[in-house]
Amino acid sequence: MASTSRITRTAAVVAVGALSAFGLAACSSDAGDAPTSGDPVTIEYMHRLPDGEGMTAVNDIVKRWNDENPNIQVKATKFDGNAPDMILKLETDVKAGNAPCLAQTGYAEVPQLFVKGLLEDVAGEAKKYEENYSAGAFSGMRVGDAVVGLPQDVGPLVYFYNETAFGELGLDAPATLADLTADSATAAAAGKYVTAFTPDEAHNWLAAQSAAAGDTWFGTEGDAWSVNAEGEGSERVAAFWQGLLDNKQTLSTERWGEGFTAALNNGSLIGHIGAAWEAGFLLDSLDGTPAEGQWRVAQLPDFGAGALSGPDGGSGVSVLKGCENPAEAMEFNNWFNTQIDDLASQGLVVAATGAVETPEKMARQFGGQDVMSELATATANMNPDFPYAPGFSTLSKMNETAAAATTGGAKVADIFTTAQNTAVSSLKDLGLPVAE
Repeated sequence: MASTSRITRTAAVVAVGALSAFGLAACSSDAGDAPTSGDPVTIEYMHRLPDGEGMTAVNDIVKRWNDENPNIQVKATKFDGNAPDMILKLETDVKAGNAPCLAQTGYAEVPQLFVKGLLEDVAGEAKKYEENYSAGAFSGMRVGDAVVGLPQDVGPLVYFYNETAFGELGLDAPATLADLTADSATAAAAGKYVTAFTPDEAHNWLAAQSAAAGDTWFGTEGDAWSVNAEGEGSERVAAFWQGLLDNKQTLSTERWGEGFTAALNNGSLIGHIGAAWEAGFLLDSLDGTPAEGQWRVAQLPDFGAGALSGPDGGSGVSVLKGCENPAEAMEFNNWFNTQIDDLASQGLVVAATGAVETPEKMARQFGGQDVMSELATATANMNPDFPYAPGFSTLSKMNETAAAATTGGAKVADIFTTAQNTAVSSLKDLGLPVAE
């Protein structure tokens, strides 16, 4: 966990930045007054959960709450657009004074939303529920010593692999980067790949690998933000992928392009470093094929920092600025995010602790493995000291450099240089002090 002194310093930097950049004071802790009348409190909650076929619908979960809590009634609204569009809507609504009390927000979005004065600091309320969540997930809702809500789902990196294909090559699930490097050579000699280098995912994917290697990209020095995206962990990650690219021992393809799925289907791709949430759909194209049930999930190989993973995606439920009943909102927030089987049915890797039943589809696709138990271990192993900084979304420029690295136009290390330079520029553009 981050030290108390670091947390306090970061809070001060955020507050200074908010004042200087936006003319907004930092949000006060547990703002809002408790209702004084006997009328029920109404809490609005906006989300982007899929609510797909076979899932426990959000409205059905909320109805259970409403039936059991007549004094705190919740109205859930599904936003059907993408995440950036929802953020824009929330910003507009907060400024107009008609925002919902609760809304789903990605962890990487939280710091900038807080700096913009769009989120409440509900640290006092959040403390009541902190023990219900993994440390790494809970840290995603922190901005310095402020806490803006509660975590909902997480995306720790894990390793997916075709156990049958590995066995045919005499391989086991890799425990270390050295193992994965050796396995890559063995597989490539047989025309197969145990990893895919995916430039369109470089932003979050490689940042998460740096976290798994023990790095912390953002911190503070005095009253300024510090940025270190080129630490020892990043160097190990870069050297690993550069070696595979140079030796043509990794599949170089976009994660969300046709090439990835084609390689999965034809059996040439037999391993993949991916986010835990991919378990819900990664193997869909193999249903009904001989490869159905051959894949497994394992912990991420040791990137040099022990049993550690890094965060790739995930979101929490934040309390928005202007919420009149934050205590009641947080009471529901905690209840909702601890309905772990219901949320797992939505395809989420839940942030709350507790045993989660592996959905039937997932169990079938992974050969009966207790996938959710494996993902829970990865969640518990997430680096708890990898906070995001305001403007983190601009680091998507890493993807452009990663694409160049696949053709020899750049080195993998250059991707982390891009992250470093872009992060510093973005913080400055937001009017935040940066130590250099």
